[in-house]
Amino acid sequence: MHIIDWIVLIGILVTIVLYGIWKTRNVNTTESFLKGEQTLPWYTIGLSVMATQASAITFLSTPGQAYEDGMRFAQFYFGLPIAMIILCIYVLPKYYKLKVYTAYEFLENRFDLKTRSLTAVLFLIQRGLAAGLTIFAPSIILSSILGWNLNITNLLIGTLVIVYTVSGGTNAVSQTQKQQMIIILTGMFVAFLILINKLPPDISFGEAVDIAGNMKKLNIVDFKFDLSNRYNIWSALLGGTFLFLSYFGTDQSQVQRYLSGKSLTQSRLGLLFNGIFKVPMQFAILFVGIMVFVFYQFNDAPLHFNKANVEIVEQSSYANDYNDLELKLNTIAEAKRKAIYHVVYNNRDGVDNDDAILKMNETLAQEKELRKEAKELIQTVSKETSLKMETEDSDYVFITFVTEHLPIGLIGLLLAVIFSAAMSSTASELNALATTSLIDIYKRSYVQEATDQHYLKMSKWFTFGWGIMALLFASFATLFDNLIEAVNIIGSLFYGTILGVFAIAFFIKKIKGNATFYGAIIGEIMVLILFYLNETERIELAYLWLNLIGCVLVIIAALLIQIFTKKRIVIVED
Repeated sequence: MHIIDWIVLIGILVTIVLYGIWKTRNVNTTESFLKGEQTLPWYTIGLSVMATQASAITFLSTPGQAYEDGMRFAQFYFGLPIAMIILCIYVLPKYYKLKVYTAYEFLENRFDLKTRSLTAVLFLIQRGLAAGLTIFAPSIILSSILGWNLNITNLLIGTLVIVYTVSGGTNAVSQTQKQQMIIILTGMFVAFLILINKLPPDISFGEAVDIAGNMKKLNIVDFKFDLSNRYNIWSALLGGTFLFLSYFGTDQSQVQRYLSGKSLTQSRLGLLFNGIFKVPMQFAILFVGIMVFVFYQFNDAPLHFNKANVEIVEQSSYANDYNDLELKLNTIAEAKRKAIYHVVYNNRDGVDNDDAILKMNETLAQEKELRKEAKELIQTVSKETSLKMETEDSDYVFITFVTEHLPIGLIGLLLAVIFSAAMSSTASELNALATTSLIDIYKRSYVQEATDQHYLKMSKWFTFGWGIMALLFASFATLFDNLIEAVNIIGSLFYGTILGVFAIAFFIKKIKGNATFYGAIIGEIMVLILFYLNETERIELAYLWLNLIGCVLVIIAALLIQIFTKKRIVIVED
């Protein structure tokens, strides 16, 4: 990497950290550390909420998702505006009325201490795992592409986050996230402009979009109902809505962002801003991936995008086999380019294009088959050498384009985008983990009477401790097939149960604490069993449905327990 890129990258990261420390230099109470000064306007809240959700995984993995699978992933966010409206009407007013630090304080007021503690622990487990993944995901990709040591990359991201989060708490997180989102959106816009500029001179933007459509990459909405299909309109509007209700309504990393608003109105506007703006933003990031796909139709693309895997294979006894596949890829790629131009010229001349499109997609299918063979070869080498080599390479598509095709200076900017996104989401998670640990566990159940300075000190120690835990998890974690799916899968294992508890708390007054507590345990066990059955291929169930199923199971189980225990009490009294 050029020295100018290093200057841009380091300059941006250091500026963000110093800005966060400077803006929060007067934070000296537990309330200001955990809740901020509650002076944030709606636009800062909105950007902070977006930055918390938009981790580095979003900007590394989403374009790769589009490259492989087209625009279908956009459906995942269709339930977001619905969830935001529901939360603004029913949830935010209660949080503000009770003046809570955490979402789980509300549960003790409604139920009892054990239900509050159980839900808080479920959050700590889920978010603790996710915090490690948000560090690990960009680290493993950046270390592979740039040749950096993985542990040093983990340490760099983790240390920068820990420094300003321990220093300024939730206000530092919100203040820095505003700057990070500006950098992120600027960087992605620049990448899009460069992609358009790098298209062949004789191919217009409209023709590039048309090529993507004819190659079935603009398949945004799928109306077919299929429980095994991860991304269709039904899983999005049902499973996705429940996921977002739980994430934004019960996950402390998000609740803490909008509870720092100067008023209920400002917090509502911030959430609605997120609900409106997040969908087109995610659509735009996917579209960048589509343009990367079109770019590689006219430029040589690697047979496999993970360079680290390729280097290992090329040093093995299968090097010649891999080279043969690369030669075949070159031949097919040339035939595919000719087929693409044939389609373009037919469109310009108004000639029937069905046969030309069919030929073009046949060459694309041949290319996919070659890439599949390359992955099988990598898997074979992995088994024979006992080296852990992940065959899925979609997460490496965008970063490969950045490092190989962007001009000097802009590489540093795009790397700063990835680091900023990793820092923003991790900072929110550490801050939320510390708040929940202090308020819902430490202060409530262990040290109830202490000075404010003691709790402030412990807040910082909890932040530091969770930061170290996230770094340790990041050092020993392994990749899923796709990183952005990995985060959502981890969330879906717990969010349904947590949402079920909150749904009872808000809407079903007849169900009491004991029934909710045991209903939550039953619901969580059933969700984990369903996930295990799906992973072992005994059933087919897309992970988004776990959010809806978990929530419904908790409500049904709690309702049955409440009815049964009430009848038993009546019998005993008689």
